[in-house]
Parts: sequence; structure tokens; C-alpha cells
Amino acid sequence: MASIPLSRATLRPGQWVVLGGLVAGALDILYAIVFWALKGVAPVRILQSIAAGVQGKEAAVAGGMSSALLGLLLHFMMALMMAGAYYLASRRLSKLAHRPLLFGALYGLLLYVVMNYIVVPLSAAGPGQPPSGLWMACSIVAHVVLVGIPCAYAAKFADKAAMQAR
Repeated sequence: MASIPLSRATLRPGQWVVLGGLVAGALDILYAIVFWALKGVAPVRILQSIAAGVQGKEAAVAGGMSSALLGLLLHFMMALMMAGAYYLASRRLSKLAHRPLLFGALYGLLLYVVMNYIVVPLSAAGPGQPPSGLWMACSIVAHVVLVGIPCAYAAKFADKAAMQAR
């Protein structure tokens, strides 16, 4: 079986966006699982807390592994949408794709604010306890480095792939 090399030349723009979303989603969930594992929280509970956004807190915990799998699916769907949104914005504002570190970092910061101060409070999970300073600081850094920047680099590589296809 021949392997297909993963290079910029072999992926189309949409594939770069999907890859960026998957990388951002994987890094973000890994960060959350490791952070909370150090505090004794099981990974399944982290995933259930994501599902709580649509199921509510009690139903998500009662849902067991089904809720955890729903949380994982929702998490990756959101990460894919984040990567897609950045790519679409970069089609209008080319600087977003040309300066991925700067604008990716700003995008990660924006995503942190939107998720924590708009999306989660309006979800079925509702507002939770105020986050600890350590969780907040680590989460801001994680959104910048593990989510925003991968989304921006995916847009950069998608842009290059689109130019090569022309």
C-alpha cells in the first residue's frame, strides 16, 4: 500500500481548512483533558461538560458515555466552524492569511471571549462558576496558540493551494 505524502501540494483549500479545524480541535481538547486530569477530573466528564451546552448539566452527566461522545462531536464541529470562519474572512482580508501568527493569535483571543462570555452563558449549560485565574490564563494562551494560530495557518496554506490551482 503506497502512502500519500501530506504536503501543501497535495491538499486542496477546503482540505487545509478541515485539517486546521481538526488540529485545533485535537489540541484544544487535549489541553482541557490534561489540565483537568491534573486536578482529578476524568476525560469523560470534560466531554460531558461540552455536551451540557445542548443537553444541560444534569442530562449530560446522566447521559454517560453517549453524552461524552456527543460532546466530542460538538467540540470538533465547533473547531471546524472556527477554522472555516477564519478562512472565509481571510478570503476578504488577505492579511489574515499572510500574517498567521499575529492574526491567528488575535483570532484565538477573540474565540476565547466569544466562547466564554457569549456562547457558554447562552447555552443550556448556562453560566458556571467564575473560572480560577490559572484556568483563565491557561485557556487564553491555549485559545491563542492551540486554536487561533492553527486556524490561521490552515487559511494560509489553503490560500497558497488556491493560488497554485489557478
